[in-house]
Amino acid sequence: MRKLLFACLGLFAGTAYSQDIKNNPGSNHGNKFEQLGTILPTPNEYRTASGAPGPKYWQQRADYDIKCELDEEKLRLTGSETVTYFNNSPDVLTYLWLQLDENEHSSEKNANYQDASSIGKQTVDIQMDRYEEKKNDFGVNIVKLTDALGKELKYTVNKTMMRVELPAALKPGQKFVFKCDWNYKISDRMKEGGRGGYEYFAEDGNYLFTIAQWYPRLCVYSDFQGWQNHQFTGRGEFALTFGNFKVAMTVPSDHMVGSTGECINYAAVLTPTQMSRWQKAQTAKDVTEIVTLDEAKKAEKTKSKTKKTWIYKADNVRDFAWTSSRRFIWDAIPANVEGKKVMCMSFYSKEAYGLYRPYSSKAVAHTIKTYSKFSVPYPYPVAQSIEAANGMEYPMICFNYGRTAPDGTYSEGTKYGMLGVIIHEVGHNFFPMIVNSDERQWSWMDEGLNTFVEYLTEELWDNKFPTRRGPAAYIADYMKLPKDQLEPIMTNSENIIQFGPNAYSKPATGLNILRETIMGRELFDYAFKEYSRRWAFKHPQPADLFRTLEDASGEDLDWFWRGWFYSTDATDIAIDTVRYLRPEFGEPTNGNQPVNGMNKIKLAKPQVNTFEDISKIRNKEDKSIVFATDADTTLRDFYWRYARGLEPIDTATYEVPAVTNTQKADDAVQAKFKDKHIYELTFSNKGGLVMPIIVEFTYTDGTTEVDRIPAQIWRKNEGKVTKVYAKDKEVKSIKLDPMRETADINESNNTWGTIAEPSKFQLYKLKQNTRGQSTGITPMQKAQEKKGDVKKAF
Repeated sequence: MRKLLFACLGLFAGTAYSQDIKNNPGSNHGNKFEQLGTILPTPNEYRTASGAPGPKYWQQRADYDIKCELDEEKLRLTGSETVTYFNNSPDVLTYLWLQLDENEHSSEKNANYQDASSIGKQTVDIQMDRYEEKKNDFGVNIVKLTDALGKELKYTVNKTMMRVELPAALKPGQKFVFKCDWNYKISDRMKEGGRGGYEYFAEDGNYLFTIAQWYPRLCVYSDFQGWQNHQFTGRGEFALTFGNFKVAMTVPSDHMVGSTGECINYAAVLTPTQMSRWQKAQTAKDVTEIVTLDEAKKAEKTKSKTKKTWIYKADNVRDFAWTSSRRFIWDAIPANVEGKKVMCMSFYSKEAYGLYRPYSSKAVAHTIKTYSKFSVPYPYPVAQSIEAANGMEYPMICFNYGRTAPDGTYSEGTKYGMLGVIIHEVGHNFFPMIVNSDERQWSWMDEGLNTFVEYLTEELWDNKFPTRRGPAAYIADYMKLPKDQLEPIMTNSENIIQFGPNAYSKPATGLNILRETIMGRELFDYAFKEYSRRWAFKHPQPADLFRTLEDASGEDLDWFWRGWFYSTDATDIAIDTVRYLRPEFGEPTNGNQPVNGMNKIKLAKPQVNTFEDISKIRNKEDKSIVFATDADTTLRDFYWRYARGLEPIDTATYEVPAVTNTQKADDAVQAKFKDKHIYELTFSNKGGLVMPIIVEFTYTDGTTEVDRIPAQIWRKNEGKVTKVYAKDKEVKSIKLDPMRETADINESNNTWGTIAEPSKFQLYKLKQNTRGQSTGITPMQKAQEKKGDVKKAF
């Protein structure tokens, strides 16, 4: 008895064994926990080892004064711009690089040289029509390029990039002013794809224009890369320079214009009635229609031959986009964001009225408030959502989808899809419009970070929001794909095959795992806000994010960046064995054959876990959180009531079980056993990715207990570890990762003992929750991807 007890106590002295070592050659442990070292760029006076901008950090600036005219009849945009470029770098420049993104559509100037085609694919007809069978006249025409005094400048166009030769070297601290006249044929984006263009409504003969990537604009010149002049192929988005804009847009006089910035001549372009409504909206408690549904319907029937000029100003923005149509309804509501008024507005056609009127502007307000909480206060005076049957973002304005059926009804999927797209695209105001990462190189720094905060924002809209990107369980199907179908997150935008999971879902999920499982909310939220604060209106790189999150939290996370961002390893932690003993009795108490004085019990059969997102559970438990649908009950509709059982449920098909909380032990059965029950658990790392081990014990009395073992338990043996527990009660079953927090790709090896079968209804709900998650793309996004334009969906 004494020897057995000492043996038991000896197990506690060493809970990690060095068995079955399968590490890299030349080392028996620790490879996954080595510091990233030279994988990250060397810190310097521009970017410090802490992740903060250095004492000599610099970035360029470009100011624009643009005048343009929209010719609706000829579908052509003509413009003239004066650009002032400030060289804040320590380098002498002899030329400038500008982006001509509309060349993407050109049959002669396009940058889609890397795309292959084949017979039988849906995209072949589109590709051949665009680029092979006939020439088109899309693309930017440079009419005139001069310096400030009118002297012509030499330039060279290479696909979507234009190099401008400077007449004299531009030294540090100097500025250069030049003028450019240009025009281009506006494309039908519903056929040609892309982000900017027009949509034609044949029933009334009108257009909806989304004018984006429309003016020749400066590339970024940076300390870490020099000129970012990688071609625009339609995939990797934009690296852009901050500056101030003044833009005058001449359009048909019956058009409404929404734009980046603030309009400085509303009095000249709005009717007295519309102007009165706009002034009333400034202090309104609810949404105010500036242009009503009836007015928009009436405007569709007549087409003005006269013109009006709308003038907008925007300071300290990295881009400028606008929209124009006579079909627009326009509404607005003010939001108070940390003491500052922001006008939250929406523009939409009658086809979207049933969804956009009750939800869009309120979703805009909810988004900028929530993002401000998790990052930096929203700095701009305006935030807008435009319904344009796609999804794309620009400073203060974004284009989204969300139209109802002809009778005004809508499905639950359409409603939540619309809300998700609005939140995502409005959220891009923060990432990358403020925290200005290089999207052409690293899509995930834009899409991944934004998708993560989108997830937090959706969770705070409604605790039953069917979010799809963020919970760890939803990325598992992607991560279990064969290695040759995966690529690390740290992959250049143009090289990504599985764009949705790689650029959106996996980085967002990784940040959520850091927040909920590895660091905890308090540490993570502080560090993430610090990253946002440090790099607001600057150009961060991945190392700046990684270093800041560690610097501000005191957590060494190099093992996580190495595994989650730089590798394609997956989480697959298994319970290999459970050994049990009762030291005070000397022999096992059950009938199983003893093995070396202990019991070795077979693993249970695989079981399907019921699942509720851990973030939702913690949000419900946090009494300080008020969900948007509780604060404003007008946001509740049929689907909100249905999700809570307040509308009839099809009980003839499924049985609805009583909801129980298995996270907390039953207070009625807390009596402790007199003697200890000793369990030695052996875990193996089959997936290669080191992660915390989360162990849920279910006792014979029905109570549960969760132990969270940090990932560092794998430090001395990355393949197999053991952990000994002394329990006051007998354990009936053990389950790993009960809340599905670690993206474990094989839950069949996560259990020991007897696990209750889920009901048919629980299985049905689980199937619904995880359907379509192997790619991390919604049905709407899949439809967009089939058109050959993946980014439109996001």
